[in-house]
Amino acid sequence: MAERLVLRGSADGTDLAVEDGVVAAVGPDLDGSTVVELDGATVLPAFVDHHVHTVRTGFALTGLDLTGSPTLTSALDALAAHAAASPGAGVLLGQGWDETGWAEGRPPTGDELERAAPGRRSYLTRVDGHSSVVSPALAALVPGVADLDGWTPDGRVERDAHHAVRAVLETLITDADRLDAARAACRAMAAQGIATFHENAAPHIGPETEIPLVRRAAEEVGLRAVVYWGELMAVDTARRLGVAGLAGDLIADGAFGSRTAALRSPYDDAPHTCGHGYLTAEQVRDHVLACDEAGLQAGFHVIGDAALDEVADGFELADAVHPVRPGHRLEHVELPSDHVVEVMARLRITASVQPVFDALWGGPDAMYAARLGARWAESNPFARLHRAGVRLAFGSDSPVTALGPWAAIRAAVEHHHPDHRVPHDVALAAHTGGATLAVGQPADLAVWRDLDAEQPTLVRLLVGGRTLHEGDA
Repeated sequence: MAERLVLRGSADGTDLAVEDGVVAAVGPDLDGSTVVELDGATVLPAFVDHHVHTVRTGFALTGLDLTGSPTLTSALDALAAHAAASPGAGVLLGQGWDETGWAEGRPPTGDELERAAPGRRSYLTRVDGHSSVVSPALAALVPGVADLDGWTPDGRVERDAHHAVRAVLETLITDADRLDAARAACRAMAAQGIATFHENAAPHIGPETEIPLVRRAAEEVGLRAVVYWGELMAVDTARRLGVAGLAGDLIADGAFGSRTAALRSPYDDAPHTCGHGYLTAEQVRDHVLACDEAGLQAGFHVIGDAALDEVADGFELADAVHPVRPGHRLEHVELPSDHVVEVMARLRITASVQPVFDALWGGPDAMYAARLGARWAESNPFARLHRAGVRLAFGSDSPVTALGPWAAIRAAVEHHHPDHRVPHDVALAAHTGGATLAVGQPADLAVWRDLDAEQPTLVRLLVGGRTLHEGDA
């Protein structure tokens, strides 16, 4: 006889039975072989984080996390302390610095990294992941880096130079390091009530050999992993890796913070640049058609209005050749025109978005306003996307922002611009993959107390009916 778990006495007075990994019954006075008394706690579908970089999240959790550094000096002091504590590390990895909140108002330099950690190979990534600063010792390992697009003499790298540095960097990190990091990230996700995560892997982020390590860590912890590989037209690779799609961080442009997102008109605080677009509409068309033929999801990282126009045009070109399959996805979608929103709704393209971006950088006095001027008020229009019929899928982009679905829900409900706010139920659905507690649904469940608190308390997490996390009742 199958084990039957009953969650009894939830906040709405109903019981919920779990059997064979699915919801078997919902109603009053249910019996089971195991009964858990909830004492008024709330049962919800478990969270889905639709955009995670698992290994990098683990490195941030276990290594040098600079997201809380209030000044440039404090970030360099943290690097020095990390170097002293890690004498045998082949490379010093730091993530999350953001110069826009520093009194110095600028990034660190390579020479400053050298003074903080003399002779060490140091790599400090900006919070958006689209630029970094490298020490002279690390730069010396990258042949011809000073001649590549995106190199600056002060040690800051983006675009081609950044990719070249990352390629060398990956040779300095062991698989054991990657697996330990992935395990740490998966444990952290479980503690946040996340049952499923979407791993946004890509050649410029990490080697494809990370994918089996991420899957192994997820299996060990008990989470569900959906994996994407962000490489253009790489159908054979996708089949070999067994990924859900050639999507996620397949980059069509950069990010606002690094001034690399592709805009129609220049950045307000850097009028010499409109950012950088990396794909043409024709490349997008060919990629979408190839994915459709192979039965894969297609998708792109796309932020700025110019890049979004190009990607939407590419989808329309593909649709003119052959009707586009529903279910492709775009990451971030921060500055879409009405036309882009209409194309996404018509072709049933999901918007995989990160509400905490607005919480951190939105509003009239924050980084988006500095970069975009008045255009900040058009950014992250969740309500407009939802009203148009575009499916919203929330995620963290961790380690760009911290794992934390409740913070994302709050950010979407309390968007800096009132016109872009969505109701709580819409936000919750976007962060649970639209799951319900109906009979027959997978028993991916989270039990919570104190739902009115800024961070509710996770009492229990079940994935496929198996308890992965059990907190204080």
